[in-house]
Amino acid sequence: MKLRGFAHKFGDNIDTDEIIPGPYLKEQDPRKLAEHAMEGADPEFVKKVRPGDFIVAGRNFGCGSSREHAPLALRYSGVKAVLALSFARIFYRNSVDGGHLLPVEIGIDAYEGIGDGDELELDLDEGLVKDLTTGKGYRVKPIPELVRRIIEAGGLFSLKPEELL
Repeated sequence: MKLRGFAHKFGDNIDTDEIIPGPYLKEQDPRKLAEHAMEGADPEFVKKVRPGDFIVAGRNFGCGSSREHAPLALRYSGVKAVLALSFARIFYRNSVDGGHLLPVEIGIDAYEGIGDGDELELDLDEGLVKDLTTGKGYRVKPIPELVRRIIEAGGLFSLKPEELL
């Protein structure tokens, strides 16, 4: 699976309140949530993001509360994957289980080498993210087969029980 888009770079400890601020949590329409994606970290984010883009982030992305709205807001804003040094566990599970967003762990070399606005190509089969702007390539942590199957199926509840074994 290959994905292509542009990088939107953030630092460490981006919490769920920055991803989708609390006042919007009563909203159930994911398209409306998307209008406020990353508003707490970058109020201009929704004007810049395009379908298929990536968030590139530091450590502990998605920390804070367990709001399922966070990966949903990102996905509907156009973000296909978050490439981060590490993820808060509940954000990672919400991203995977809902089938909304692909969480990919990267190394410090990728985080430091990829610039905001760089064009990227993520090749999950090769385990590589290539920065098309600079021509450099970086290894990504392999995504477990079960996690890939859940995401490709559109979420945990889209799979039949026997497909989880």
